[in-house]
Amino acid sequence: MRTTLTLDEDVAAKARRGAARLGKPFKSVINSALRIGLDEVLKPPAAKPYRVKPIQMGLKKGYNYDNIGELLEQIEGPYYK
Repeated sequence: MRTTLTLDEDVAAKARRGAARLGKPFKSVINSALRIGLDEVLKPPAAKPYRVKPIQMGLKKGYNYDNIGELLEQIEGPYYK
């Protein structure tokens, strides 16, 4: 495929030097570099493991956690419904 690509001066100079040193065409050096670079750029970053530090919540005095209706009435008053 033919396309127009504008390279920064330092990138173009480095590619020309590399092509001359390797004895390969400029186009070949650019294609090789793009293959390597695109694989690296498009690779998703490694996900860090998600860690949770548990803390002891404890039970508040005076609340009964076994009966939700009673608990809501204690917290929100008799008109919680």
